[in-house]
Amino acid sequence: MANTYTQIYIQVVFTVQGRQSLIGPERKEELQKYLTGIVTRQGQKLLAVHCMPDHVHILIGLKPNMAISELVGAIKAGSTNHINENRWVVGRFSWQEGFGAFSYSHSQLTPVIRYIQNQVEHHARKSFREEYLEFLNKFEVPYEERYL
Repeated sequence: MANTYTQIYIQVVFTVQGRQSLIGPERKEELQKYLTGIVTRQGQKLLAVHCMPDHVHILIGLKPNMAISELVGAIKAGSTNHINENRWVVGRFSWQEGFGAFSYSHSQLTPVIRYIQNQVEHHARKSFREEYLEFLNKFEVPYEERYL
């Protein structure tokens, strides 16, 4: 895309199917590296990633050649295959359908990166559901309670 200049920053949040705590501490770093590789292979820039036992936060510098839904689909499919091929869990692993995507300006990157990196401390005080509802309300995203 000649002469196309953009600055698009998206935080993506998605959960393990049924919000089960299946991402163990012994696999966290490997999964974060694997997710980084997927994003990089898709030609996008990963700025921060943190895997909690039941959900993931990723901050991406998104280029305009790819839709966010296409990128998240590639992230989820690739990581699901990796987890299942390596038999990290008993039975089949899968991510829950859907995701949250929230945009930020360049001036907001440092606090967002810090927020993602400090997920363990953050979730000592707040559940994933509370956190996700805060995102939806803060960004004024309409939602249906039954899908949360």
